[in-house]
Order: sequence, then structure tokens, then C-alpha cells
Amino acid sequence: MAFGRSPRTTHTTTTTHGGTHHADRRGVFHPILTLSNILIWLSSVIVMGISAYEIHKLKKYAGSHAYPGNRPVYILVIAVLTVAFFLLSFLLHPRPSYSLLFNLIFSYLWLVSVVFAAENYSSRYVPSIWHALEAFTFIAFFGLLFNILYTWWQWHRAAPRAAVVA
Repeated sequence: MAFGRSPRTTHTTTTTHGGTHHADRRGVFHPILTLSNILIWLSSVIVMGISAYEIHKLKKYAGSHAYPGNRPVYILVIAVLTVAFFLLSFLLHPRPSYSLLFNLIFSYLWLVSVVFAAENYSSRYVPSIWHALEAFTFIAFFGLLFNILYTWWQWHRAAPRAAVVA
């Protein structure tokens, strides 16, 4: 009843088999999806902070063989885009088709970030903050992977099914 909303009621319809079909079962998983979105957003904020700090520290090595190239910049850009645009996911998660497309796009961007972080920061000779950056890129990617599977399931479940005549 908060913010003028009416309480959610479960609509039940009878199927041809004599069973019942619950048309509104979204309430069970929406808290999980919201928590996943919060986890992804927090991970991207942490990745943004660490990568911005590291790029600032590594500016003095620009032009030398010790500079890691544009990979940290790519990771930073993806983190900034996620922080900026992922707030929309809190508004889009009731619409599975938009949420699925949104999560697919960002999952591919984060997959590249995971690969770049794994290639650059997996050595035991790098500072521990780089291992944290790698870990939080993994958390963001796997959170997005969960969101893809959930929204695909929700979209598939909401699709009308053809009646099977036996």
C-alpha cells in the first residue's frame, strides 16, 4: 500500500487439465533480483574506485614498458557506465524483455572486463588491491549472469503456451 499502490493479489485461473495456474508469482523472486542488482551496482562502484585510483597511480608510467595499456581504462569505463545506467535496472526488472536485453549487453561488457582483469592481475606479484579489482569484476559478471538466467526464466514463464491436445 506504500506510495499509492494497491496490495498485490494472486490471480488464479483454471487450466484445461483441471489444475490452477497462478498468473502473478513474481513476488517470490523480485527481492532476489533486487539484491542481485544492488550487489552488481556496489561491485561496479568498488571496481570504479579501484581502477580510477590505479590509473591515477599508473599515469607516471605512460609510454614505458611498465604501463599496462588501455585495459584498466576499459574496466573503468565499463564500471562508470554500469554505475550510471544500472540504476535503470531497478525500474526495468518488472519488464523481463527489456531487462534481459539490458543484462545481456552489460554481461558481455563485463565478460571482457573479467578477461582483461584476469590477464593483467592474476599474478601473485601484483598488489593485493588488483586482486580485489579482479574479484569484484567477477562478482559483477556473475551477478549479471544470474540476472540473465532469471529474466529469461521469467520471460519464458510469462509467454503464452499453445494448448497440447492429446
